[in-house]
Amino acid sequence: MKYSILLVALLSVTSLFGAEKFQTVETAEIEQNRVALQSAQDEAAKSKNDAMQAQQELAIAKREIAEAQKCAQKTKAEQNLKKNETITISVTGQGVAPMNTSSPAQAYALAKRAAIADAYRAIAEKVQGVRIDGQDLIKDMMVKRSVIRTSVKAMVRNANVVETTFKEGLCEVEMEIVISYSDFAQ
Repeated sequence: MKYSILLVALLSVTSLFGAEKFQTVETAEIEQNRVALQSAQDEAAKSKNDAMQAQQELAIAKREIAEAQKCAQKTKAEQNLKKNETITISVTGQGVAPMNTSSPAQAYALAKRAAIADAYRAIAEKVQGVRIDGQDLIKDMMVKRSVIRTSVKAMVRNANVVETTFKEGLCEVEMEIVISYSDFAQ
């Protein structure tokens, strides 16, 4: 009988210590789960804020595009030629003489040719417009690479060289072209 009371007491003590250990493990797991849930809720809130910010930036970009289109339409409407009307376009082109020329005359001729080509390009940009192609690579909300290409495609006729200056290897050519309504009417 003494042994049975001792056995019951021993079992009671071990069951109490075992229950405490089990209760401590459950409490630790519950705490880990609570921390993980809080972290997931924080991440979700951050993602929601990022999405809202991206939507706001998209709305701003759409408004800017709409304003640019309105401005382009106004500019286009203002620059239309009417019958019996002419426009004079004046531009300046620049060209640099190469270092490996055999004479100063050759340097002048090459610089002048480059300046005239630059002036033709400037006239084409004003008359026909410039095509711009752009591409951005964005990773982790940062621009990794940005490429912008411009091109002009036009036929320029009857442009006149008004003035040519050559100083210290730089040639500047001022050119102008007179455009009338009949040049574009077909």
